[in-house]
Amino acid sequence: MIIEELTVTAFQQHTRIVGCDKTRRAICIDPGDDSESIGRAIEQHGLELQAIVCTHAHLDHIGGVAALKRLKPDAKVLIHQADEWIYEGLPEQPSWIGIPRSQWAALGFNFEPPPRIDQYLQDGQIYKLGELEFTIIHCPGHTPGHVVLFERKERKVFVGDVLFAGSVGRTDLPGGSTEQLLDSIMKKLLPLGDDVTVYSGHGPLTTIGEERRGNPFLTGALSIGGGAKFQKVCLGEYSASWWPQTTLFQFFPKLTLFRVGDGRLSLPICSSVMTLLRFEVVV
Repeated sequence: MIIEELTVTAFQQHTRIVGCDKTRRAICIDPGDDSESIGRAIEQHGLELQAIVCTHAHLDHIGGVAALKRLKPDAKVLIHQADEWIYEGLPEQPSWIGIPRSQWAALGFNFEPPPRIDQYLQDGQIYKLGELEFTIIHCPGHTPGHVVLFERKERKVFVGDVLFAGSVGRTDLPGGSTEQLLDSIMKKLLPLGDDVTVYSGHGPLTTIGEERRGNPFLTGALSIGGGAKFQKVCLGEYSASWWPQTTLFQFFPKLTLFRVGDGRLSLPICSSVMTLLRFEVVV
């Protein structure tokens, strides 16, 4: 399996080109932006793009679909039907996370309407890519139509924003459901096996086993929705290199912070990228 990762958008979203070594057929999972770089990577690997696969329809995962479709018009656009209304609402999505319309252009959030969907992904479907076979698993909660792609032989799963290293996806945007999200993780992801490598939409790689044993939202150490207020926070280990503090608080001025332990905090639902940040209390 060929996996080429490009990190794009202000949300540091991981777009991935996944290809079959033998047939050189490929899919692009969640093209958030920078279609020209995606196109170059496809050409550099000598791949033929078969499809543009969207795990879900949030702006940082589909913002580059239209431009990539123009570059690769034969590639089919695939998404679950339950996310179609979110997909079609792309041009207005920045307002959902509180970004003033006056800032959209400067932040690269002036999205054009996305192209027509060519095929709906179905729960339990086997999607073939050369000699690779991906099981499509419907995992609602972050969005109603969120899907993950599991390649059983390779022991790899591409989970979008359902599960992260040490955290889970946000559920406070339209169509989100905390109950559905946790049910999806517990009943559909964890049974895949502890050895399965997890490719999340943001942050580092992890495994099902690591998250089963140590993810505080799965072990019961933390729950989505409870919080604690502190006078001031400063960015910690993960975020300092790739998420400027000014940008963070410009986008999300009202943050709910969760204690992890030893004076450290995390943000489980404020944004799919911020679930991976760590904060220190400053008193």
